[in-house]
Amino acid sequence: MMHPLVHANLVCIESLLDVPATLGKPNKRWHLAFTTIYCSRTIYSLSRKPVVRKKPSKISSSPSYTTLNINLDTDHFKIHQSSLSELVKKKDLDHLENFGGIVGIAHAIGTDMDGGINGGPEDIARRQQAFGSNTYKKPPTKGFFHFVVEAFKDLTIFILLGCAALSLGFGIKEHGLKEGWYDGGSIFVAVFLVIAVSAISNYRQNRQFDKLSKISDNMKIDVVRSRRRQTVSIFELVVGDVVCLKIGDQVPADGLFIDGHSLQIDESSMTGESDHVEINHTKHPFLVSGTKVADGYGQMLVTSVGMCTTWGEMMSHISRDTNEQTPLQARLNKLTSSIGKVGLVVAFLVLVVLLVRYFTGNTQDDSGKTEFNGSKTKADDIVNAVVGIVAAAVTIIVVAIPEGLPLAVTLTLAYSMKRMMKDQAMVRKLPACETMGSATTICTDKTGTLTMNLMKVTKFWLGQESMEQSDPSSVSPYVLELIKQGVALNTTGSVYRESPESRFEFAGSPTEKAILSWAVLELNMDMEQMKQSCQILQVEAFNSQKKRSGVLSMKKIDHTIHVHWKGAAEMILAMCSSYYDASGLMKEMDDRERSTFEQIIQDMAASSLRCIAFAHQQISEDQYEDGKEDKTLREDCLTLLGLVGIKDPCRPGVKKAVDDCQRAGVNIKMITGDNVFTARAIAIECGILKPGAENIIGAVVEGEKFRNYSHEQRMEKVDKICVMARSSPLDKLLMVKCLKQKGHVVAVTGDGTNDAPALKEADIGLSMGIQGTEVAKESSDIVILDDNFASVATVLRWGRCVYNNIQKFIQFQLTVNVAALVINFVAAVSAGEVPLTAVQLLWVNLIMDTLGALALATEQPTQELMEKSPVGRTEPLITNIMWRNLLSQALYQITILLTLQFKGESIFGVTKTVNDTLIFNIFVLCQVFNEFNARKLEEKNVFRGIHKNRLFLGIIGITILLQVLMVEFLKKFADTERLNWGQWGGCVGTAALSWPIGWVVKCIPVPEKPIFSYLAWRKYTVKDT
Repeated sequence: MMHPLVHANLVCIESLLDVPATLGKPNKRWHLAFTTIYCSRTIYSLSRKPVVRKKPSKISSSPSYTTLNINLDTDHFKIHQSSLSELVKKKDLDHLENFGGIVGIAHAIGTDMDGGINGGPEDIARRQQAFGSNTYKKPPTKGFFHFVVEAFKDLTIFILLGCAALSLGFGIKEHGLKEGWYDGGSIFVAVFLVIAVSAISNYRQNRQFDKLSKISDNMKIDVVRSRRRQTVSIFELVVGDVVCLKIGDQVPADGLFIDGHSLQIDESSMTGESDHVEINHTKHPFLVSGTKVADGYGQMLVTSVGMCTTWGEMMSHISRDTNEQTPLQARLNKLTSSIGKVGLVVAFLVLVVLLVRYFTGNTQDDSGKTEFNGSKTKADDIVNAVVGIVAAAVTIIVVAIPEGLPLAVTLTLAYSMKRMMKDQAMVRKLPACETMGSATTICTDKTGTLTMNLMKVTKFWLGQESMEQSDPSSVSPYVLELIKQGVALNTTGSVYRESPESRFEFAGSPTEKAILSWAVLELNMDMEQMKQSCQILQVEAFNSQKKRSGVLSMKKIDHTIHVHWKGAAEMILAMCSSYYDASGLMKEMDDRERSTFEQIIQDMAASSLRCIAFAHQQISEDQYEDGKEDKTLREDCLTLLGLVGIKDPCRPGVKKAVDDCQRAGVNIKMITGDNVFTARAIAIECGILKPGAENIIGAVVEGEKFRNYSHEQRMEKVDKICVMARSSPLDKLLMVKCLKQKGHVVAVTGDGTNDAPALKEADIGLSMGIQGTEVAKESSDIVILDDNFASVATVLRWGRCVYNNIQKFIQFQLTVNVAALVINFVAAVSAGEVPLTAVQLLWVNLIMDTLGALALATEQPTQELMEKSPVGRTEPLITNIMWRNLLSQALYQITILLTLQFKGESIFGVTKTVNDTLIFNIFVLCQVFNEFNARKLEEKNVFRGIHKNRLFLGIIGITILLQVLMVEFLKKFADTERLNWGQWGGCVGTAALSWPIGWVVKCIPVPEKPIFSYLAWRKYTVKDT
């Protein structure tokens, strides 16, 4: 195989030797002479530098090659991927210059720095083949076998398997293979069934998290392709793409700086250094994937993607931890541990009692003979009996330990995450699912969350004259030109038009798009012509602190220097000392004139309009030089050019969502950067402020005022505040801290980079999927994909549903635990035997742990959940209502089953084996009927909405079918006897009494104060006395 270096030189030589027939004789001689020189140099360089196969060489960019600009094979690029990767990783400016700078690199990878790549399917495929795709090799996902192994690690499972093996061995030895395998084999089958169901559940949950991970990693990137700005997936990014970056973006690949202003990068994720790096052409043009844009904006040329970047290499070794434990899971693990200890004590007592009764000769076999007769009893019989006793005790532990609780949490979280995705909410951190159900306050943004983010300029004031009805041609051409300059130069948006006949396409933030659309369509602004007529000297990018952006430019025609500012109307107005009227006359702005402008701004704001002002000042070269040193733009003595009012209508349904949250006991606070009049108008429109409530002292406050309060004043007033206007991200953070100190569970929405501290500080951070920056998304717990407040209300509903479903399952499982433990203990102590065999108890364990969890964990949220007050941070997991329900059902089951244990044979006139089957059957059917009771903790009608949960009905049906199989067809496996129709009717009737008992019990009132708090109070008072 020919080395690439040799091949490249031969291709060059071949192209040089191909002399065009159209050349004249003199030109042919010059061509031949040049070819001879070139070939000699090539052969000489090859003879001096041996070919090394291990490391691919780069084709030398010799002067002759550069001058001729020979086009090699059009199917290949002029630079190797390894060279591009090393370029950014080493950040070597000399190396970059050797390639001809960024222009040379762009030429080598076939990119037009103004228009981007072609972007067609063939071009994308060719680039991906040459340079790779923007994806990372991830560690292999855990397979099904991994979860099977994890399930086997449970100590009780090991003990049961040991008992099953011993039982199997002794059974075969005593009764032969045909009959002797039943007891041990049954336990084996039951244990493997429990393991299989557990492994399948965990495997499915892991797959679900993997899917969500892929969705959360799929960022949207703005690129320029075929001279058109468009949004693509980060996975579709290729080498050669021109990427548009703005504040809060994550750099999606390695690349080089093309153009931009005040671009600063936070490289702490890669280097650990907190200082921001300024990106420019001269000293630092290198951009590294995974870093964040801290300030400014710009364009970059992608040079490496995917595994060829440092970020890609790092990410390939990082796997997403899906074993993150939520607070609720931690509380449940403690509960499980406590119940397990009780079960362990009961099992140990049962073990001791059974062993004592056996070795004292107080137990009989099926034929009525005493099982232990001292030395006359065979050793095999003793071991077999002891194994059976140990298996029964261990099985009690298995039933007592509610391992279904963590499974129920996992199932309900996985189910709710999947359904929340359909409801436009992507969960990034599991604890947020359940914490959201306890939220007492939601601090929300206005723009895009409460409003539609579909902005349009509806008002235009020039001087003190509204221009709604006026023709732009009546405005002074000079003033109109200045306004166009202020719009075209001082923007991060863009305008694209494919042809004169096609429509304009506007890109950028909603505010930028609204202003650009107005200037292009109403003022006939030619953005390209404006940009080419001026040279931008300096830019001050918009930030949420100053709420304005500025640009310093020089007109190419007369070299005059101009400052343009754009931003919040009252902020810009404070910087002005004069204004232009429609005729182009500049007028001084005295106090009276300023008051008039302030009134105009207030009137627009009261109509729910966002007010933006434009200001201008021509400066001298000396003033420019003075500001150049400080890197600042002039901020005083400006001339006001005009005011625009931008309408952003409220989202349909937002008022109902706000009302739902307020009825659920959740306070809604709107925190916005808009002025106080706009904020108040929107708050009234959305229902956050009720008519007349805006006049309540302290309901509406400005960020600066809140900031200047003392700590004690803030703590006193924070609950009353409904709207905070003209707020900065630090004001939002301050409010969150105050609310948390007062005991609130706080959810916060945010979309900007500066919102990150508040999103992290809040109990639940909610970032916006459309307008949210990558920094905001990474700091949040849940991403609202449609930026809609109604989706926030949906998340609240799902959060409450998760908590409620867990409580339902706890009530259901503890009922079984209490009943099973008491029945087995009493029977073992009094009769010397347990009524339920190991296989039967494992079957009950399977019903209540796995199928029960699946049935109750998938209940959907109801409107009733939004009519209760939020669950407090310290409220107990098991409420008084739950204790009332579970103790009544457990008492009923204990009474019935112990009655059958001691008097069942005489009452029904049946044999002992049939009686044991009746006990087993009634116990299982009681759990089936009690599953219906568990659906509603307080409501008497447990059947409401049951038709909507087909999974619940399906699981109930499967449980009943399997129970029939166990009793009627798996006699030897389950140690049961077939029952007749009358006996089945008696079992069903007895179990069905759970329903009327549940209905009656729910009529009994319970105190709101938790039961155990009385014990704590009693202990405290005793200590005092």
